[in-house]
Amino acid sequence: MHNDHPVRHHAIEIDGVSLFYREAGSPDLPTVLLLHGFGASSYMFRDLMPQLAGRYHVIAPDLPGFGQTTVLPDTPFDYTFDRLAQVIDAFTVAKKLQRYALYVFDYGAPVGWRLAVANPQKITAIVSQNGNGYEEGLSAGWDDMRKAWADPSPANREALRRFNTLDMLRWQYTQGVTDTSLIAPEGYQLAYAAIERIGVEPQMDLLLDYGQNIRQYAQLHAYFREHRPPTLAIWGENDPFFTPPGAEAFKRDNARAEVVFLDTGHFAIETHGQEIAATMLDFLGRAHA
Repeated sequence: MHNDHPVRHHAIEIDGVSLFYREAGSPDLPTVLLLHGFGASSYMFRDLMPQLAGRYHVIAPDLPGFGQTTVLPDTPFDYTFDRLAQVIDAFTVAKKLQRYALYVFDYGAPVGWRLAVANPQKITAIVSQNGNGYEEGLSAGWDDMRKAWADPSPANREALRRFNTLDMLRWQYTQGVTDTSLIAPEGYQLAYAAIERIGVEPQMDLLLDYGQNIRQYAQLHAYFREHRPPTLAIWGENDPFFTPPGAEAFKRDNARAEVVFLDTGHFAIETHGQEIAATMLDFLGRAHA
């Protein structure tokens, strides 16, 4: 039945970036913008998109530095979350997305938070799958990053390189997963291939810049309090980086937030894609009612 809603693959030039994206469902339906994270690309949504496309227009770009997206030659580009958000915001304008729900994961969260704070009237609902918006969700796994944020010395920056090895990417996919045979290897293999193609330096730039996201949390929390968007935090509870308190925290500033835990790791969609799709369809159906 999923052939009724094929996923199409495109690229569009935005601000000197050839931005690759996947799209499914009629543009006349309510839009869901899917933002991937570290160690991934829009490929992570390959199975989710056909499940949503019967009721929603779903669109998933590859962030600059990831997947099939390419910064064009002679384009000066700073790999910061501000810059990523500028590109994605310009993409939503180019695609004429007036209003949309957000699905954010990992790095997709700080990109999505910037979009929501800047354009609160455009956001219809938020689904955060292991995408932090509160400091208490950041585990001890962030210690090397925190050290580099406090002192971005060459040595502290160099310590972040290891997060981008194939072994470390694989670990991030499998850690906290009860049955690792459910994890398809292509996810981390493609992520590693993109790092090999694009370079590890952009990845290290983003790890160093992540500290800026925490400084912006106050703006995000003010947005939640003022606009109270329908929010679903659906979380792999064994995530080594983003712990369950980070999911529960969404309720603090937005009493409407719903929290669902799944017995899996960081890349919950890889093992619990069906549950995530079903929970999202129920949640979005109520949010858009």
